[in-house]
Amino acid sequence: MSPHRTWQHPNSALYTDHYELTMLQASLHSGAAHRRSVFEVFTRRLPEGRRYGVVAGTGRLLEGLAHFRFGQEQLDALRAAGVVDDTTLAWLADFRFTGNIWGYAEGEAYFPSSPILIVEGTFAEACILETYLLSVLNHDSAIASAASRMTGAAGSRPCIEMGSRRTQEESAVAAARAAIIGGFATTSNLEAGRRYGLRTVGTAAHSFTLLHDSEPEAFAAQVAALGKGTSLLVDTYDVEQGVRNAVAAGGPDLGAVRLDSGDLVEQARWVRQLLDDLGNHQTRIVVTSDLDEYAIGLLASAPVDSYGVGTSLVTGSGAPTAGMVYKLVSRTDDDGAFVSVAKAAKNKTSVGGRKYALRRLNESGRAVAEVLGIGSHPYDDGNDRTLLHQFVADGEVLPGWTGPEGVQRAVERHRQSMAELPGSVMRLQRGEPAIPTEYEEST
Repeated sequence: MSPHRTWQHPNSALYTDHYELTMLQASLHSGAAHRRSVFEVFTRRLPEGRRYGVVAGTGRLLEGLAHFRFGQEQLDALRAAGVVDDTTLAWLADFRFTGNIWGYAEGEAYFPSSPILIVEGTFAEACILETYLLSVLNHDSAIASAASRMTGAAGSRPCIEMGSRRTQEESAVAAARAAIIGGFATTSNLEAGRRYGLRTVGTAAHSFTLLHDSEPEAFAAQVAALGKGTSLLVDTYDVEQGVRNAVAAGGPDLGAVRLDSGDLVEQARWVRQLLDDLGNHQTRIVVTSDLDEYAIGLLASAPVDSYGVGTSLVTGSGAPTAGMVYKLVSRTDDDGAFVSVAKAAKNKTSVGGRKYALRRLNESGRAVAEVLGIGSHPYDDGNDRTLLHQFVADGEVLPGWTGPEGVQRAVERHRQSMAELPGSVMRLQRGEPAIPTEYEEST
């Protein structure tokens, strides 16, 4: 689907928590608001048993950054609710992010402590972005990570995103975008197709069959309207008779039959045999029905051609958030010199200092470690890959990371990153992160 470039992003300034603005007010009063600061987005751990995560949402948050403005409507709402004082409202009225943002490319694999996003600016302007950045990255990265596991289990068989009815309407658009980044081939969501140039697909539900007086009549109507390449849903009544009716309606050129219930492994086997016996050797089998990566893995031996995934995908397949946090790691002192800062609370520690990251590769080009330099770039032994890219320079979003172009770039990054990681990332069994995270201190 061709992108529609007139979509207007909503004002994103109040997609935030109350305490971001009360911190802003207090720091303006103390004078510390203008200290140069470095914030870092990272996750302390992966979801239980997961071996890697996939970054997604960066393009969306960059699109939203341009609309993170406090217009009169937003200022009036804050004033009426008494959230902040007049001095803070005056500061917000003139707000424009003027700093720099670096991070992992969308589609990149990440591990515990990976500096997924680095925000450099004054404390004031970086602080108030926290909730917005985390809400986008946590949601989209959870979906992309689940999608990656599913497409890994599917191998060369394409996956279709079809979870819009299982989540909030804007989350559905974001989930479709993240699923494509994680390796899905298509989506059912038309708005995602419009905004990001994604290929959309869809045919008919059980209600279409039930609308007609008989299944043959419904199938004949669908084929007449959509062509013989359509996919016919054959389990409204009896699957065997449904397959026979589908073949009668579409002939040997029928595109596909869809199975949405029952024992899909066993059913796919005898349906494939039935199709072949009826002369429909090219008719594909699409399976749906509450699939996740484990169900897809079990279907690997079945004669299935593609998978439609909904609920499990858009809810992160058991990990609905990526668990990312946004922490201050460095800021200037009264003399203007940068000092490292870190949280020391038990089980919630952070590592201070501005980070630099590379993926250490062996002589075969296989990833063996995530190496983080504190305060300076880590040592590159010659074939390692730098992971941080600049997205925003002095408040200006750099080209290539947003819109349809950004999605396609992320799809390719995901493909290349997965090919670079150890084969263990494809295992669905619980395990430790696929590669360790190592630190190098600057000297």
